[in-house]
Amino acid sequence: MSDLQSIGIKSEKRMTPGHPMVVGHINQDVTHGPQLLFYGHYDVQPVDPLELWHSDPFAPEIQDTDKGKVIRGRGSSDDKGQLMTFVEACRAYAHIEGALPCRITFLFEGEEESGSPSLVPFMTENAKELTADIALICDTTMVAPGVPSIASQLRGMVKDEFTIHGPKIDLHSGHYGGPALNPLREVSKIIASFHDSTGRVAVDGFYDGVEEVPADLLRQWESCGFDEATYLSDVGMSQAHGEAGYSALVQQWARPTLEVNGLWGGYQGAGSKTVIPAEAHCKITCRLVGDMDPSHVRNQVRAHVEAQLSPDASVSWDNDLEGAPASVMDTTRPEFEIARAALSDEWNREAVFAGMGGSIPIAGYFKEILGMESMLVGFAQEDDAIHSPNEKYNVESFHKGMRSWARILHKLTE
Repeated sequence: MSDLQSIGIKSEKRMTPGHPMVVGHINQDVTHGPQLLFYGHYDVQPVDPLELWHSDPFAPEIQDTDKGKVIRGRGSSDDKGQLMTFVEACRAYAHIEGALPCRITFLFEGEEESGSPSLVPFMTENAKELTADIALICDTTMVAPGVPSIASQLRGMVKDEFTIHGPKIDLHSGHYGGPALNPLREVSKIIASFHDSTGRVAVDGFYDGVEEVPADLLRQWESCGFDEATYLSDVGMSQAHGEAGYSALVQQWARPTLEVNGLWGGYQGAGSKTVIPAEAHCKITCRLVGDMDPSHVRNQVRAHVEAQLSPDASVSWDNDLEGAPASVMDTTRPEFEIARAALSDEWNREAVFAGMGGSIPIAGYFKEILGMESMLVGFAQEDDAIHSPNEKYNVESFHKGMRSWARILHKLTE
């Protein structure tokens, strides 16, 4: 907040049931040019395991690496460093030009890493104050080193969890092995039924609302500098294992998935215990694209599971898990091409509209609650180790990111 105030931005902490929001305004009386809302978050993931850090995670420092200088510390990339990249761009712009070029509202959240429980109520209560022509979001990465990018689509998410119930109690496998229904075997059968031999999700209606990537966007992706072999080998894989016929990049950005995230049941202790468990448990998530409806996907997956059940097996579901649709940005709006040109000028390389495999719910909230399109521009790198020990943010990303934001502000106001 004090950094904003030092630039002349009127800002304050706004209390919520959780961590406070920081809200700032500048040039509210300016009538020309666009009105922008800039969003970032100041909270971070826990540092555990602390023993794997090579320096104090909350005492950031500049370090030399074989890839250049980096800022090392928790939140250096996600999202404090990126948030400050925009703030310092505003400081430099105001210093050189005498003032910022348009109306800007700043919204800094403190609960993004814990599901943003206070965000939707706060946005709803303060919708008039926060609504602008377009939102700028910095919590994203570059598609490849040196390749500036604007996220044009984000996958949505459905989370679910189910329990397969079999016998009333755990059974002795000597007495009941053979005749008894084994929930672990039952859940294994169900999991095997989720995909066909080509990696396609075998749930009826799962692909409703999914479209193929337009040819012009696919050409951008193919020339964006993404190295599929390195992407796979960095995590110990030699080939992509998703849907046949799609590159790893398309699988990550533009295809839906159904993944098993957790599976357990029966005896988990040391040694052996010869029981047939009464229950088996499974956690799943589905990444959504295009116009896929989270409720429809959840219903279809649940119907699929229930259709696989053997006699004497039953299923119960966790009904407290959320879902959110994919976000597809309207890149035909002039702001997107203006920003792409500004990024291309700074990085001396054509900027691209990129997809993102993850989910950033704030973009959906801006559209749903404030009726506002979002433009996601970030300068993090895939190797920044966000959420992991020894997180870093490249000094080059910080410096060129500041200049990039200054260029974007200038061109949006011309």
